[in-house]
Amino acid sequence: MSRPVAAMRLHPATVRLQVPFHDCDPLGVVWHGHYYKYMELARTKILTALDLDGAELLATGHRFYVIESRCRYAAALRYRDEVRVEGWIDEVDPRINVRFEIFNETLGRRAARGHTTLATCDDRGTLLLSTPPVLLERLLGHARTD
Repeated sequence: MSRPVAAMRLHPATVRLQVPFHDCDPLGVVWHGHYYKYMELARTKILTALDLDGAELLATGHRFYVIESRCRYAAALRYRDEVRVEGWIDEVDPRINVRFEIFNETLGRRAARGHTTLATCDDRGTLLLSTPPVLLERLLGHARTD
């Protein structure tokens, strides 16, 4: 059920935050690893809305494991910058891919873009080669698209 990236923006979600001091390195910019934390906030918001986060996912007899994550940096974020993280699902089978764009609202420009790819396993940890119907129903059944 995979579709071209441009064709699918399922379950878009936005998270807003202000860069805290403890996310900055000695040079005064956000340490590169924290961008993944910001993306995780958006991914969690998406999966929570689909009842596919934490205990709800485990109740289906499945687990998600991150098999790939990438972030491409465009402009550094700094202490107290206002940040908007947009996330959406663009692939649901055989793996689940979530894309992100991180915007520096203070400066009015994109700071980074990235993605996280999830593999589905059963409750024993066995890798599944396709997304099970119970998960596809949640991912596609009530899909909101932009």
